[in-house]
Amino acid sequence: MSKAIDMKKELVAEITEKFQKSTAAILVDYRGLKVEELTELRKQFREAGVEYKVYKNTLMRRAAENAGMEELVKELVGPNAVAFSYDDPVAPARIAENFAKDHKKLELRVGVVEGAFYNESQLKELANIPSREVLVAKLLGSLKAPVSNFAYLVKAIAEKKEAEGA
Repeated sequence: MSKAIDMKKELVAEITEKFQKSTAAILVDYRGLKVEELTELRKQFREAGVEYKVYKNTLMRRAAENAGMEELVKELVGPNAVAFSYDDPVAPARIAENFAKDHKKLELRVGVVEGAFYNESQLKELANIPSREVLVAKLLGSLKAPVSNFAYLVKAIAEKKEAEGA
């Protein structure tokens, strides 16, 4: 009996560590998804560096309490899966929301992103924020545009003067 308790304590410690180290931890309700759909969801999470796990709610409750995430404790009812991200805090919400568009049975529930509690609607808003790479590309594009336009203008003036002088 004590061996089972020790294993559970180790698992709670492991989950607590994941909650503490992650930049985002979101809960999803996966009821009704087929095995193939879950496999595809896991693949998408894995490719983005997001860890997707299903744990018993009692173990997750204890781990969330240990990690100081009391808001999450009361939400741990029914079947849940948790997605941990250690790099991109928006990735789990974005992947889950995009997946849910095609698979209506997957539901975003709640999450903790960079220490702040998010409900379902807030997670959906967060999911619609473009990725860091897209935002950087847009910024660089908007910074490049005036310089490019100036270069085209100078070139056009030079070509016009060349045509007039020739």
